[in-house]
Amino acid sequence: MSKKSLNDQQFDNDKYLKRLLRVIPGGAHTYSRGFDQFPLNAPHILKRGKGAYVYDINDNKYLDYGMALRSVILGYSYEFVDNFVIENAIKMGNNLTRPSLLELQAAELFVNLIPSVDMVKFCKNASNATTAAIKLARAYTGRDLVACCSDHPFFSFDDWFIGTTLMNKGVPEAIKNLTKTFRYNDVSDLERLFQQYDQKIACIIMEPATTFHPPEGYLQKVKEICHKNGALFILDETITGFRWHIKGAHYYYKVEPDLCIFGKAMANGFSLAALAGKKEFMRLGSIEFEGQERVFLLSTTHGAEMSSLAAFIATVNIIKQENVIQHIWNYGNKLIKLFNEKAKDFGIQDYFKAFGVDCSPYYVTLDRDKQNSLAFKTLFMQEMINKGVIIPWISLSFSHKEEELEKTSLALDHALKIYSLALEDGYQKYLKGHVVKPVFRKYN
Repeated sequence: MSKKSLNDQQFDNDKYLKRLLRVIPGGAHTYSRGFDQFPLNAPHILKRGKGAYVYDINDNKYLDYGMALRSVILGYSYEFVDNFVIENAIKMGNNLTRPSLLELQAAELFVNLIPSVDMVKFCKNASNATTAAIKLARAYTGRDLVACCSDHPFFSFDDWFIGTTLMNKGVPEAIKNLTKTFRYNDVSDLERLFQQYDQKIACIIMEPATTFHPPEGYLQKVKEICHKNGALFILDETITGFRWHIKGAHYYYKVEPDLCIFGKAMANGFSLAALAGKKEFMRLGSIEFEGQERVFLLSTTHGAEMSSLAAFIATVNIIKQENVIQHIWNYGNKLIKLFNEKAKDFGIQDYFKAFGVDCSPYYVTLDRDKQNSLAFKTLFMQEMINKGVIIPWISLSFSHKEEELEKTSLALDHALKIYSLALEDGYQKYLKGHVVKPVFRKYN
């Protein structure tokens, strides 16, 4: 722990924020990492991570529930993965002129692991993978329109999706008009869309689940509607993949998509995503079928970088060996109960609640009128950070164990006490600094 005073540490923190903003638009390479997404006392810059913890520039230690935007499933700097990457990728050249042996091994592992897919194409981020899936669907159907689920927060940084958000400055109107939206768990809304744009929709893209399980039969009905109307059924498993089930949430819910996208946790924080699916569709991006009109699919210099593929192979090995996914489900179940029991202890169970699928819990912060409140969320985050816990959302890893649950419990005792006082006195009395803002907003 740093011996610097709190004032000196805050000065260091502010100094690094100014340096970040001077050279990086937004001060980070992901908007959800921006300073506007965290309270004032959050560390603006981190130096390292180990297990379930991160360390700031002054070596202050924080229990982390952000886990690198949900991309770390085993824990930071997981020794087996790191050593496997060094020995089997970095020391082997990392990126070669022709396909590497690791590239083949990773692709075969992926295809053999997930029953719904015949072929896979790797890349560095899921934004590119979802866009490639859209291109394949358009090429296969000869249609232009895309339908995406409006209740799911993010699919891609590309124009086809960003044009549907409030941050659509710079996206041509013609591009915006090519994407239509529908509501989750509303079959009639999806049917309306297909009726309104008859024979024009190439595909629908959605996550299989987010905060709750889908109702029984819902995903199967969506697939049926897609195929009835000649559209492809695409599931984005960037978040759910390797958390709900090692074979994907679509396997867990017993539905097979035409195309699917994986990312985040599949390589324990290394940069890797995947577009995968049936050969009937994926073959459009191939080159061995003579006379077939070509589709320029994913073509990236670093898409098959050996370090990320080695991390994927090693991560899958540990997930299987250590029963990681069941551990996450169990921990999440305990965490949801802990949050709600603590809220009840302070008499604020109507204002602070934890819900969700056990492997991916979430919490809600309500004000005195029982309305969702970013101000109270900021206050809660602030007070958890004061007790050494960073929790902008809840992402679980294999490194979250009983010791981390106990540390969370102690932090909740403090944070929810302040929360209860703020409900009586107003959050303004306790919050220091700005209120966090939505990522998708029209103005800063």
